[in-house]
Amino acid sequence: MTPDQYCQEKSAKSGSSFYYSFLFLPPPKRRAITAVYAFCREVDDIVDECSDAAVARIKLAWWRNEIADIYADNPHHPVAQALLPIIREYDLPAEQFLEIIDGMEMDLEQNRYPDFKALQLYCFRVASVVGELAAIIFGYQDRGTLKYAHDLGMAFQLTNIIRDVGEDAQRGRIYLPLDEMAQFGVSVADILNRRETDNFKRLMQFQFERAQQFYNQALSELPAVDRKAQRTGLVMAAIYRTLLGEIQRDDYRVLNQRISLTPLRKLWIAWNTAMWQRHPSLNPH
Repeated sequence: MTPDQYCQEKSAKSGSSFYYSFLFLPPPKRRAITAVYAFCREVDDIVDECSDAAVARIKLAWWRNEIADIYADNPHHPVAQALLPIIREYDLPAEQFLEIIDGMEMDLEQNRYPDFKALQLYCFRVASVVGELAAIIFGYQDRGTLKYAHDLGMAFQLTNIIRDVGEDAQRGRIYLPLDEMAQFGVSVADILNRRETDNFKRLMQFQFERAQQFYNQALSELPAVDRKAQRTGLVMAAIYRTLLGEIQRDDYRVLNQRISLTPLRKLWIAWNTAMWQRHPSLNPH
């Protein structure tokens, strides 16, 4: 198996909405973004699958060294080998890969966030930085596109947090800001015991509205000159916003189930959005 094939398999297995948006990229960019995504999956899986935090820290430290080895032209892991030519071609900075690892390590250090400002740092590291790397690969002329990518990444992560409240609670993690939980009368015990109260639904509506604000902000920031190049991000946004809408329609019943879109629906949204971006006159909206 080649490094590119390893990355492709890693991405496909995840079933992520991102995978469906990658399908509409030209092959060189698809290989590039798939390698970046596979890296994210590798370091994320360490935190999610390692029951021993000390072992997880050792593995993340290994990846920090591996990032240094990539930039020294001496990668070992298949994902690192796939990343080497991509990092050269797109001039991707090492700091951003290290920032992603720092974000994953935050999950080993804390499982509560006192307020949204604290949560924003986590979201920046695990999602906005990835969005910026993706924007570089997709291509841009106006630096304002990086601001769009930052805020879109934030919107994606806030959507993930809303979707995964129940799953995260099973791991003892709560990503909802504690001060906002208190504001809406939701306790840590309510989340950990997965009690879907009216107060919880009001809290989730508040989180929903914030995520929508970040989507609206991001899309308003995308310069027209880069809209075509950033089409893949717009495909991702369409899929994620559809998911967010489904969660709202299901009355935020996320504590005891995972709400998701079927692969066929994701593919349909991806194809539809890609076609609209290529031929705006076909967009019925």
